[in-house]
Amino acid sequence: MAEAFSPQESARIRADFPILARTGRGDHPLVYLDSGATSQKPRQVVEAERRYYETVNAGAHRGAHLLSEEATDAYESARATVARFVGAAEPDEIVFTKNATESLNLVAYAFSNAGFDGAMDGVDPAVAERFRLGPGDEVCVTEMEHHANLVPWQELCRRTGATLRWLGVTDEGRLDLSTLDEVVNERTKVLAFTHVSNVLGTVNPVATLVERAREVGAITVLDACQSAPHLRLDVQQLGVDLAAFSGHKMFGPTGVGVLWGRSELLAAMPPFITGGSMIAVVRMEQTTYAAPPARFEAGSMNVAQAVGLAAACDYLDELGLERVHAHETALTQRLLDGLAERPWVRVVGPTTTQDRGASVAFVVDGVHAHDVGQVLDDQGIEVRVGHHCAWPLHRRMRVAATTRASMAAYNTADEIDALLQALDRVPAVFGLETSQEAS
Repeated sequence: MAEAFSPQESARIRADFPILARTGRGDHPLVYLDSGATSQKPRQVVEAERRYYETVNAGAHRGAHLLSEEATDAYESARATVARFVGAAEPDEIVFTKNATESLNLVAYAFSNAGFDGAMDGVDPAVAERFRLGPGDEVCVTEMEHHANLVPWQELCRRTGATLRWLGVTDEGRLDLSTLDEVVNERTKVLAFTHVSNVLGTVNPVATLVERAREVGAITVLDACQSAPHLRLDVQQLGVDLAAFSGHKMFGPTGVGVLWGRSELLAAMPPFITGGSMIAVVRMEQTTYAAPPARFEAGSMNVAQAVGLAAACDYLDELGLERVHAHETALTQRLLDGLAERPWVRVVGPTTTQDRGASVAFVVDGVHAHDVGQVLDDQGIEVRVGHHCAWPLHRRMRVAATTRASMAAYNTADEIDALLQALDRVPAVFGLETSQEAS
């Protein structure tokens, strides 16, 4: 079984992240516990992107000169690295986007565009039918989705006349599967769901959801933003049809995301954005489109960011995702145990580490999450406050906002203790009556 990083290993990992050496407000040591929003970047990623700009920079797939050839090689090498990282069957199953939101919109618009005349010409009729939505068809999501995996499907249903349905969430923060066979039925064309909740930390039962989707012929779309940096992500083993994730949450640059898809599905999907580079033949009267992934990468490519993302994949592989997960699980357990000792704090979501990721959301009853966050920030503790782009989930859990601590491989037990100690200031600052003296 994988073990958490030793203090010596943690020190070496932290040395790779220059920003962790700075201080926060009041010159307190910086404790960064907001990796669920965006992670920090190791030197290896920053240097990979810098080397590209300093030695290779040119238009990828746009020239026959040396630099252009080298830029193209760098871009396609990055694609191959990302493909290996997620267990893709081949590099061409990887589409580079600017973030996971764009990846998910790409898929939603493919379903929308499939309904136009001629959009699916040349596609196997059985495959084409899987993408055509209209009145009577259904799209299913879950109540714990980030807005990026909810709003695009709402809009798709609005454009096509399909009906949006969803799986609910239990009081414990798990998916309510009691209605799975009813909600995911013969009318379901799409089942889109998060792998790990960005609020609750819940790791969802992918195998169960995929099995039901296959029974009814629905296409599965996985939001892997909160799993790619923390769990070994093998898309073939998971069995989903499409998956999206962002570079900036997994030690990579901003401005680059990924859509992975099965080859036969990508080949059938109409484009989302049109223009240069995604074409086969252009005439004044009509244009034909390139094969994937180029079909979905119109315009100038985000080459430097793709190179940086590949470096992030290499970095995570070097750390070992199994050890990363073990380390984060130990930190999560330490935080859950500490919060349980403070009766004036309530965890929103699972209170054990079983099937759980490294994000812990909590509330202090009687104190707004923004105020809790301010007290923590004053002590150098950086967390996220608000509804975390998951407003319906917060309504379901009967809270307006939460304070969320989200951990990564570079965090330490001492930082969890610092968070808990800073949190102990909240009752005194806001005059809360507690049943237990703050430790």
